[in-house]
Amino acid sequence: MIRIGMLSYWHVHAEDYTRQVLEHPQTEIAAIWDERPDRGAEKAAKYGVPFVASLEELLAREDIDAVVVDAPTNIHKDVMVKAAKAGKHIFTEKVVALTLAEANEITGAVKQAGVKFAVSLPRLYDSYTQTISGVVGEGLLGKLTLARVRLSHNGSTANWLPAHFYSKEQCGGGALVDLGCHPMYLVRLFLGLPESVHANYGYVSGREVEDNAVAVLSYPDGAIGVVEAGFVNSHSPFSIELHGTDGTLLFGFPEEKVLVRSSRKGEGWIEVPAADRLPFAFSQWVGHILEGTEAARNVELAVDLTKLMEASNRSVAEGRPILLSELEA
Repeated sequence: MIRIGMLSYWHVHAEDYTRQVLEHPQTEIAAIWDERPDRGAEKAAKYGVPFVASLEELLAREDIDAVVVDAPTNIHKDVMVKAAKAGKHIFTEKVVALTLAEANEITGAVKQAGVKFAVSLPRLYDSYTQTISGVVGEGLLGKLTLARVRLSHNGSTANWLPAHFYSKEQCGGGALVDLGCHPMYLVRLFLGLPESVHANYGYVSGREVEDNAVAVLSYPDGAIGVVEAGFVNSHSPFSIELHGTDGTLLFGFPEEKVLVRSSRKGEGWIEVPAADRLPFAFSQWVGHILEGTEAARNVELAVDLTKLMEASNRSVAEGRPILLSELEA
């Protein structure tokens, strides 16, 4: 049995990961730490486990094998580097860190300690992503020329997001760095890493962070990626568009079906049968711990996600496209 320390309930998905820990036959919660002691003590009482007020004390416990990190993003580096040095396996919410340099410091500590590390990138493993990847791999779209992915909700205008999700200090941004993570890593999956990123942020509800955002990813071969995210839309469907020299793929317009039209498949649109989803990243992480394997692709995409988010934030701050080669590693 893998005994897990839950490190903070700051993130809105922390309860979801708690449920995954409790439901997995190979994991259990051993203790809880939180940067807010009142919240941590409340969660510890709820789940019937000890609350440990000191992070260092929790990480020193020999009855804890691994940690799930849902702390504020701006302290991810400090928390995860300490966890790695303590020999604890680490599962965390995206984004890994606010900068590429911080992400690399985390992965460096993980590698040196020899612990298993994985990041929750849930839409990588969903059925539609497997279906779309199959279409691309089959070559039905030809050479990809444009990928656009949009994800938006009304968390800001309907005021249901927690107040700390509008903290630029803790989050490093708003709609793009939170919700836009999913479109960003999907565009990265479909098109690869771009040469440059040019972002634009809107502030519809007057918050400290952006609530309406777009980032344009430019590639040396002429391809373009478009990432869209918002906290200010009530009925905006999650949608994916892929366009290529031989065809187009649509998902979420508005039905959650993968539709393809390809010059290699005759006339008209066809609906592609849904592929099976892959296991959630948490379950994959547990498997890596038990089997001694590495979540290499997951970690690669997670670090690239931080890279693209840092470039987006710098683009807005400096009012220009940012070359990925400009980022400090």
